[in-house]
Amino acid sequence: MKKSLFLLSLAAVVLMTSCSKIVEKPQEIKVNPDPLTFVGGVMNADITGTFPPKKFARKGQLEITPVLKYGDKEIVGEPEMYVGEKAKVNGIPVSYKKGGKYTQKCAFRYTPDMEGKELKLYLRCNAKCGKKVYDIPDVLVADGINTTALLADAEDVPVLTPSAYQTVTTELSEADIHFIVAQANLRDSELKNESMTALQNTIKEANKDSKKSISRVEISGYASPEGGQDINERLAVNRQANTEKFIKGKVSGNQTKYISATTAEDWEGFQAAVQNSDIQDKELVLRVLEMYQDPEERETQIRNLSQVYSDLARDILPQLRRSRILVTTSVVGMSDEEILKVAREDATQLDVEQLLYAASVAPTKEEQVALYKKVAERFNDYRAYNNLGKLAYESNDIDAAEKYYAKALALAPNNADVNFNAGLVDLANGDVQNAEKHLGKAAGTKGDLDGALGTLYTMKGDYNKAKTAYGTAHSNNAALQQIINQDYAAARQTLAAIEEPNAKTDYLKAVLAARTNDRESVYSNLQSAVAKDKEYKTRAAVDVEFAKYKEDTKFQAIVK
Repeated sequence: MKKSLFLLSLAAVVLMTSCSKIVEKPQEIKVNPDPLTFVGGVMNADITGTFPPKKFARKGQLEITPVLKYGDKEIVGEPEMYVGEKAKVNGIPVSYKKGGKYTQKCAFRYTPDMEGKELKLYLRCNAKCGKKVYDIPDVLVADGINTTALLADAEDVPVLTPSAYQTVTTELSEADIHFIVAQANLRDSELKNESMTALQNTIKEANKDSKKSISRVEISGYASPEGGQDINERLAVNRQANTEKFIKGKVSGNQTKYISATTAEDWEGFQAAVQNSDIQDKELVLRVLEMYQDPEERETQIRNLSQVYSDLARDILPQLRRSRILVTTSVVGMSDEEILKVAREDATQLDVEQLLYAASVAPTKEEQVALYKKVAERFNDYRAYNNLGKLAYESNDIDAAEKYYAKALALAPNNADVNFNAGLVDLANGDVQNAEKHLGKAAGTKGDLDGALGTLYTMKGDYNKAKTAYGTAHSNNAALQQIINQDYAAARQTLAAIEEPNAKTDYLKAVLAARTNDRESVYSNLQSAVAKDKEYKTRAAVDVEFAKYKEDTKFQAIVK
């Protein structure tokens, strides 16, 4: 690309005879940076030049205004006034004999209507002396402005907020069987107690219902902490075994998993039972348990508490001679086909979780939208609005997505996934301020927060933070950041590793090739990008990245 150094051979503008001298535009104009570049959506430029000696009338004045032109439009910047030594207006003075320096800053924000247009920076100079005004042709100072950084966009995928509906749920049932001291046989009275009756009914129901099954049975046998260790171990094992045999006789099928456990001396259960009791001197018993850890010593010390021990033998120890049964029943809910059928015929039969699930498994986006709208109407649930936003975003209806996410945020302002999605919409709109606010609340989201933050920092022009956020990610935005940072080797590796390359991937490869003077790769990748997305034809035609190729017949054939 040509350097933006313009040695202006300008014809003198002769002012009124009363001025007796001339006023010329500045010469040796330079712009910095070169080339001019949009960073964070803004193009900033420092423009410098010189006023030669004896070229600026003492009564003259020269107003210089930066103007950004594209297509048939222009944006006018802030003017700067330079004046001769005897001028009667305020401005920056210029010596007639010595001349002077010209300096001016300008800034222009990128707007969507600039897309695909050739951007040029001019200086508009108006000379005046007395009452006479002289218009001077605009001076071109930057023929093309680099907009590569603006290729960063919200390429991440919005997050769906799912329902809590489960196609398979579990139900837990438990019961205890108590035993007489030193015995392990199952008594009819215990098999018919309230908890065992309910448990057996649960098993019967699961045996009959095709949507239910007993998936897991845990049976633990216990002995109270009295008597010898060997006897207690044998009692715990036998109580567990007899209970398991009984339960297996009740459960049909052979898919149930059985888990066995025994506790020979249930000191833990003993302590809990005492703690929850109202027996006399229970604090004394608890202190004994705390002071002594050896089982035999514990039992001896407790037996020595003769009055207390009789209460323990009557109220506490019988609770510990037991087996415990924990049954897990798996319950199969409606299939996808069944729940969709109900949703279509009468959605009022479904609760919020079921209807949300039905929407998520609907076969078409149109039906998904319709069902999520039903959830929103009936339950005003933030998840419905969030998921409608996701569908709108994926259909490139950013305005609709923004409205849905606003409703979701009104109901769940701190939800990480909703804030992440709202941040993506902000990035798509180029609203970095709101994107930063929403993404700042998205910690814990299931979305690619690092990728979104990398895009945000790239849009802001903070390329060091963008590099940190992307890490080793393989994405178009990550490669773009590397190209901007002139880390071309890393960019080449990143672009090669992208799993699903698209038109932008090819376009970035062409940009990389142009920067590394690989002419044939410029053409091949640009051709591929245009074949996938014809909008890149318009962009390439005015992109300063390809300025030195514009006269080539191969390039012209691609962009024509």
